[in-house]
Amino acid sequence: MKNRCFILLLMLCTSAAASAGPRIASWQTASGAKVLFVRASEIPMADIRVVFDAGSARDGAQWGLAGLTNAMLAEGANGLSGQTISERFDNIGARYGSGALRDMAWVNLRSITETASLAAALSTLAQVLQSPDFPVSALERERKRMLTGLKQREQDPGAKAEDAFYFNLYKDHPYGSPPQGSERTLLVLKREDVLAFYRRYYSARNAIIAIVGDLDQDRAAAIAEQLASKLPAGTKPPSLPPAPALNQTLEVKVPFESTQTHVWLGAPGMARGDPDTFPLYVGNHSLGGGGFVSRLYKTIRERRGLSYSVYSYFIPMRVTGPFIAALQTSNAQAGKALHLLVDTVQDYIETGPSAAELDASKKNIQGGFPLRIDSNSEIVEYLVIIGFYNLPLDYLETYVDRVKAVSLAAIRDAYQRRLHPANLVKIIVGPERAESASALPAAPPPPLRHLHGGGTP
Repeated sequence: MKNRCFILLLMLCTSAAASAGPRIASWQTASGAKVLFVRASEIPMADIRVVFDAGSARDGAQWGLAGLTNAMLAEGANGLSGQTISERFDNIGARYGSGALRDMAWVNLRSITETASLAAALSTLAQVLQSPDFPVSALERERKRMLTGLKQREQDPGAKAEDAFYFNLYKDHPYGSPPQGSERTLLVLKREDVLAFYRRYYSARNAIIAIVGDLDQDRAAAIAEQLASKLPAGTKPPSLPPAPALNQTLEVKVPFESTQTHVWLGAPGMARGDPDTFPLYVGNHSLGGGGFVSRLYKTIRERRGLSYSVYSYFIPMRVTGPFIAALQTSNAQAGKALHLLVDTVQDYIETGPSAAELDASKKNIQGGFPLRIDSNSEIVEYLVIIGFYNLPLDYLETYVDRVKAVSLAAIRDAYQRRLHPANLVKIIVGPERAESASALPAAPPPPLRHLHGGGTP
């Protein structure tokens, strides 16, 4: 009996610790980079991610430049070839990666914390960050790869829906430009453009360094100094302009021969750190973020059989990111599915979730939260979000309590203030003969260069 009580107590304590979230330490390097660190001693590994305000929102008219610059960092550095850099990581079992989204670009490293192996991995990573060569031959290879990617997106109806959605929602705002570029812009980018972008945005004061692993804080501080010390000090880039307001409903059809029609519906949503974050997030779990138990799934898929897949989500960003509800359906049912999607979202905005829906959502989110922070790689991603968007350091510790505190009234209030059924972007990608072509009047499409040459990450 005593043993059973002890085991139960241990389980309860472990669950409470997991739901509380990890403790985060934060400081600045001597050169001005912001550091966030969590000690995780369960396995002898370290995950390190260095993030810059250098996403496609900084491309200007040179669409694709942020992605091209980021992809070329490890293609040659400090006289080392891209092949040599790759072999150096492989030979010690380290894993290097990089990427770019609209707000940010990053490099990441996963390595064992054994002294010699970690030192070798960090030495190579520091050269990639601080002394990239941007060889012309590698630029041409990466340009061809990106152009091939654009052609592949032309054959993907989901990608075409995404392209049209972001353009029509954001227009000339930096979020409206295609992160992977267009054929027109990629063909004219030069090494000098890449080098200028790197020098402007890959600087210490524009960097966030997130570290999670089997390290003490002194060792983490030394790693951060090693990675940031030889970066240009630089300055933070100017703030992005506010996202444009949406004051009308836009309906855009993108012709595409396929057996299914892809439908996207959305509007401006929220920025990171928005006071309405938790009411909108918890509410969306009931609306379309909770999978089989969400209202969209039960209404459109389960009861009416109109869609193979239906869901909704918010993408919080530096400035207002989008709210998106989307589905895929047979061409013959596209009009009915879109109308039901609009009606269900509108009804949810007006009435909010039921008490049972809210209770189920809270339990699901709370129960799943420990699984979202149960690995170094997942924690390091949260550190990036916290550091990049200036969220409080106790964000993870207070996460579950903030979910619990969301009320029915708070969800209804937030949705009614933030989403307006009369102001939506509707994108329909499918054949001209699909039901949506007769059920929905066409709106003037955006310029072809946006529908056929751009997109989102």
